[in-house]
Amino acid sequence: MIRLHHAHQTRSMRSLWLLNELGVEFDLVIHPFDRSLRSPEYLGLNPAGRVPALEIDGARLFETGAITQVLCERFPQSGLGRAPGHPERADWLVWVHFSETLSQHTAALTQQHVALYEDHMRSPIVTRLEAKRLEKCYAAIEARLSELGEQGDYLLAGGFSAADISVGQAVYMGRYFARLDGFERLQAWYDRISERPGFEAALPPDGAGIYGRDFYPPLEDPA
Repeated sequence: MIRLHHAHQTRSMRSLWLLNELGVEFDLVIHPFDRSLRSPEYLGLNPAGRVPALEIDGARLFETGAITQVLCERFPQSGLGRAPGHPERADWLVWVHFSETLSQHTAALTQQHVALYEDHMRSPIVTRLEAKRLEKCYAAIEARLSELGEQGDYLLAGGFSAADISVGQAVYMGRYFARLDGFERLQAWYDRISERPGFEAALPPDGAGIYGRDFYPPLEDPA
């Protein structure tokens, strides 16, 4: 039995997308992105009170990187992982976990633009700084795809993998705060992976996400 605990437009989308790509049967439990994640029942699944939490054969897992590794090792026939000893194993691990580098900046921007409910709580400096940091991450992905040259359709020369899922979900979230303009290879890669049925099935229904608009520009300094 596999059961994923998920909230729309959060890191748990990575795990949902991966499960969709694996093509395995699983139950999906949708949680609101609110204080209900701090309930004693849910804290028994994820002690940080966050999503995702994954129940699998009696075990309870949290942290998206760990969930990705466990699922790819559990279902190696999918080809989405790179096993120990595989020549792409190190690069696969780097890019799977690089998704958290992007996500920490998106989380800071989500807090500034969405979670803080009064203008005086928000910082124009933080929103500009974190958006620039997202762009630095975009540049790192652009460089990786350029380095691969003709093999640069995906983050690994061996083809689409869970590394693309992890980083792709982080870019999906980052686009709410920093556009992909000027990153041609990154844009082409994102267009390619976001056309996959597994990605589309992981998107929230209209109006169900945490973002009320398509883009949040950095805040202006008060006059």
